[in-house]
Amino acid sequence: MIMMKLTVVAALLLGLVAAGCGVNKTYVQEQISASESRTDAQLSTLKDRTDANTNQLAKLQSLATELSEKTDLAINKAKGFEDYQIIWSGEITFQFDSWEITGAAEQTLMEAGDKMTAHPGSLVEIAGHTDHTGSAKYNLMLGDKRAAAAKRFLVDNFGISLYRMFTISYGEDNPAAGSDEKQSASRNRRVTLNIWGELN
Repeated sequence: MIMMKLTVVAALLLGLVAAGCGVNKTYVQEQISASESRTDAQLSTLKDRTDANTNQLAKLQSLATELSEKTDLAINKAKGFEDYQIIWSGEITFQFDSWEITGAAEQTLMEAGDKMTAHPGSLVEIAGHTDHTGSAKYNLMLGDKRAAAAKRFLVDNFGISLYRMFTISYGEDNPAAGSDEKQSASRNRRVTLNIWGELN
């Protein structure tokens, strides 16, 4: 920093001498002072930018470390499930605007419960769906209630541990049948179940 100031001052003096100006001491000091002020301002700006870059780099490094830790955690949790695949799939349907388990749905859920009992290490994915009637927000809630009803049935009738069951609601998204297909609404009011486990 000092060298930079000296260089600027020397250049200024040489310029004045070369121009042959008959300047007095006060004028020279004023010019040097102004030049030093400009140089200090430039150095301060440069320092601020450097500090900002350093802070940004630190944030990026912290984020990279956090992501690495989360990745390691996910990998550790996934260990032991590398050989898992879907060993059973089923689907149950519901009446309009209802999450009540019907008699036909009970039979399918009984099959699911038997399969999970036969495979103690298995897991089940329970996804709730609806037709397009109503708002998207309401349908997400309705799909969640349908998935929860299927989950509760497996708990009440088979004692399946909660950690083995995962529920999600897709609401009116991911329909099984398009709106132009016959009985599309009734086909879309459903819960799908996928049981994951190791094949014996």
